[in-house]
Amino acid sequence: MCGIIGYVGEKDATPILLEGLRKLEYRGYDSSGVGVFDSNKDQIVVRKIKGKIKDLTELIKNQPLSRSSLGISHTRWATHGAPNKTNSHPHFDCSKNILLVHNGIIENYESLKFMLQNKGHKFVSETDTEVIAHLVEEYYQGDLLVAVRKAIRQLRGAFALGVISKDHPDQLVAARIGSPLIIGIGKNENFIASDVPAILDATKRVVYLKDGEMALITKENVEVSTFAGKKVPLKVDKVTFSVDAVQKQGFAHFMLKEIHEQPDVLRQMLKTRLKGNQVCLEGLNLKDKELKGFTRIIVVACGTAYHAGMVGRYLIEKMTGIPVSVEAASEFRYRDPIVDKKTLILAVSQSGETADTLAAVREARRKGARLVSICNAVGSSLARESDGILYTHAGPEIGVASTKAYIAQIAMLYLMALKMSGFHKKISEAQRQKIIKDFKKLPVLYEDILKNKQKVAKIAKKNSHFGCFLFLGRNVNFPSALEGALKLKEISYIPAEGYAAGEMKHGPIALIDEYRAVVCIAPQSDVYEKMISNMQEIRARKGKIIAIATQGDDAIKKHANHVIYVPETNNLLTPLLVALPLQLLAYYIAVQLGCDVDQPRNLAKSVTVE
Repeated sequence: MCGIIGYVGEKDATPILLEGLRKLEYRGYDSSGVGVFDSNKDQIVVRKIKGKIKDLTELIKNQPLSRSSLGISHTRWATHGAPNKTNSHPHFDCSKNILLVHNGIIENYESLKFMLQNKGHKFVSETDTEVIAHLVEEYYQGDLLVAVRKAIRQLRGAFALGVISKDHPDQLVAARIGSPLIIGIGKNENFIASDVPAILDATKRVVYLKDGEMALITKENVEVSTFAGKKVPLKVDKVTFSVDAVQKQGFAHFMLKEIHEQPDVLRQMLKTRLKGNQVCLEGLNLKDKELKGFTRIIVVACGTAYHAGMVGRYLIEKMTGIPVSVEAASEFRYRDPIVDKKTLILAVSQSGETADTLAAVREARRKGARLVSICNAVGSSLARESDGILYTHAGPEIGVASTKAYIAQIAMLYLMALKMSGFHKKISEAQRQKIIKDFKKLPVLYEDILKNKQKVAKIAKKNSHFGCFLFLGRNVNFPSALEGALKLKEISYIPAEGYAAGEMKHGPIALIDEYRAVVCIAPQSDVYEKMISNMQEIRARKGKIIAIATQGDDAIKKHANHVIYVPETNNLLTPLLVALPLQLLAYYIAVQLGCDVDQPRNLAKSVTVE
């Protein structure tokens, strides 16, 4: 959530900061701001505004900033206080000597604010962030790093900070706990940012700050230390993806581009993770004997990753016989979960910074469970917390509504199930090899679906007027219904619910009439006839049906108003196939309605607050 970009170097900071913010727009925000040191006036000058980066750019065009070699900037997703200019970041202290930006939430800000007000500090915003600026001012005695270190020891909650002072026009201080922050290493220039895309045009050399670390950054040097003041050796990593990966490359939206990248994501994963017919889970860091010894698996995740975990439950139980539960990470630790050393926690997160997921895994580890994470972001907090880490390597996902990361998460869960099935023997070796063989065919089947995307676009256009959607699925495609509904409401703002089709008569059937559309996920399977019965019940109540069906199933046309076909595959693999038309359907409906597909309102890509 939110985006930070900071710069210290020899170039003009303002255009670098604005471009960096544009690269972070996918994180979700409602206001933005820039603050730079003006050497001519010997002061820090700020421009901020409610609205988009383009509005901030226009403001700066009308109210120019002097050339500066030091600055910080921010996109805000409102938590404390309404989205407006006053509450936008950056925030000053009383003397306007210290300026900072902050991602996260300060849980004890009210008590700190009360204490600071009693000492004479004057506040202008409703934010928790402004408290930090005044707290740094309270401790400031000429050394910015020391003042920030003392201030952050008083904070409870999550934060990533970028701090500058007019007394130190060559310094940028950064700190983090519970919220992502990286340092970009350049030549006679250095950066801080919430995520790699913000600085990828300038450098591929990055330092991933860990929780409890801070840094003093100048144009020529970076010094990392703990909050206690102990120096930390500088570990510089090289970013492996290219600038092209964070550009639209001719697509109308990042979401559409990322949908089209899914065949290659699968192809690359299969290439690296399947050696012949053997599953290779590099990074798992568990011996086969340890894997075999687990008596229970718990998947913890949020949102789309939670739906991927639900698919994983079907797969692992079907192939191994090990009981699997899937828990919403936001609720997991509040019910005193029963876990022990024979419990394997599978944490699933695209960013690896999801606050609720991190809290859940810490609770599980406290109780003795082993932790393996499925994650897309190298160097994330979740990766560092885990016993084993299975990177999906799907590349940067810019669209807020997850597409290729979801596919990659499910694919990794298939691989995990296949790995464990090799020694649990719930399915025969012949069945196992057949699944692997069919799995390898999926990238080509994806490309077949994408060739027919205009058919999905036409169906979307004909159904975009409906004010409510119901998504139904059974068995392994019940989670597909949940994910299909989530995608639609995320980017089109149309109320949509996903249900197990067998539950339709237990409530949702009351919603069905000629003004509602129902998406029925009905590929060929052992529950196909039951899905047809559901469709007949919907038709009897004049509901409008969009069916997702297996290629060649002409009979289903008499039960549906529209049919979107997917190629035939092993029933266990169908969630990977039906995800694609569900994503396209949501995408084209949102486009038809004129919605901001890549940056839907109120949402953030990485939810780093609880």
